[in-house]
Amino acid sequence: MWAYLFRRLAYNMPVYLGVILLVMAALRVNDPVYAYLGKNVTEEQIEARRESMGLKEPFLAQYAVMVKQIATLDFDTMSWRQQGTTVGELMSKAIWPSLALTVPALILTSVISICVSIIAAFFRGRTIDRSLVVIAVLGMSISFLVYIIVGQYFGAYLLNEKLNTEIFAIHGYKSGILNWPRYCLLPVLISVIVAMGYDTRFYRAVMVEESNRDYITTAKAKGASRQKIMFVHMLKNAMIPIVTRISITLPFLIVGSILLEVYFGIPGMGQALISAVTNQDFPVVQAFTAVFAGLYILTNLMTDVMYALLDPRVRLS
Repeated sequence: MWAYLFRRLAYNMPVYLGVILLVMAALRVNDPVYAYLGKNVTEEQIEARRESMGLKEPFLAQYAVMVKQIATLDFDTMSWRQQGTTVGELMSKAIWPSLALTVPALILTSVISICVSIIAAFFRGRTIDRSLVVIAVLGMSISFLVYIIVGQYFGAYLLNEKLNTEIFAIHGYKSGILNWPRYCLLPVLISVIVAMGYDTRFYRAVMVEESNRDYITTAKAKGASRQKIMFVHMLKNAMIPIVTRISITLPFLIVGSILLEVYFGIPGMGQALISAVTNQDFPVVQAFTAVFAGLYILTNLMTDVMYALLDPRVRLS
């Protein structure tokens, strides 16, 4: 297994370095110095600004510095917009609000969607299955932004007005476990409602396929209970596509949910990335892109390992 992992890492390393190279090159198509200084500036001001931004070095030298920072996980480059703050400091401040939002949402969505899909597949074609499918389709058909606006108005504004106290904050964030329900519970619930529609339909299709397998018929013939068939036999054999679905989401745990963070004022990675792109803060964009690309590659490797652990027929070679 270790040989396989090292070989996969070696295969993906040129791709990863190529992604970083292309991102850095694309950000420098237009000279960013003029975006900060404007047009009516002297040549001395341009050169001074370019030196302070670290752009006087050759492009390959800048690329080498970026690769070194990635290898050492030490993003000590200064932000162009937030003077006196390094990219690493910005990232360390933004990552925890994102995790406070995305990790609970992923866990709740996965658990609820899997349970609902198992029930829908087991009662396939009946009223309960049709009702769950309709709810799932409605959940995925309405825009994410609509859920956010409705949730803020009915779940926060009207509820706070009715109870004359702030149960859910409409905007803002404070760290701490005791503050989590007030600032993060509502956006987490909105994220779960939206994601459940997509996940439930996918998991239901997987469970329906598994319910037609011979081992389910054998389990029923042996007198196995309905709960054991659903949550032991069926769920165990459907874990490969479930793990695949969840692994696709894992990189976004760090990047965060951009819409939720922007509209609820949560200072996470998504909001920091949007702010960096808007303000042309290229060091932040480069670092966030490097982290996201690295997480994507590592998640694919973890998924392959999970396949081998869950299914003895899968061999890493």
